[in-house]
Amino acid sequence: MSMDSQGKGNKKNLSIVASFRNALEGIKKAIQTERNLKIHLFFTGFIIIVGSFLSLTKLEWALLVFAIGGMLTAEMINSAIERVVDLVTEEYHPLAKQAKDMAAGAVFLFAVTSVLVGFIVLGPKLLMYIQP
Repeated sequence: MSMDSQGKGNKKNLSIVASFRNALEGIKKAIQTERNLKIHLFFTGFIIIVGSFLSLTKLEWALLVFAIGGMLTAEMINSAIERVVDLVTEEYHPLAKQAKDMAAGAVFLFAVTSVLVGFIVLGPKLLMYIQP
């Protein structure tokens, strides 16, 4: 069955409410099915709890929110690319592998960046608690 026969092919005719509903369905499906996204959400909760005890500035919160939002977004884009590649071919193809590897690499780069942001923002404040 094509997307058009399911009524989802023509995006111009979707109302803004339907667009948001579809986006929320995508987020829900990703949370339900993607192990790595669940791991990122666990660490998101951990960082929010730690941050709430450290009296972060608005700028520090903004940096953490950007890192968290970017990380979750990168993970969902990676999952979407994996699904599209799997939809196009079930057989091994070097370009399919490259697409999946590049998407995973993008997630890895953002994860490293997010960890660095976390250390820059939280590190000095955490050190104050453990130093005598």
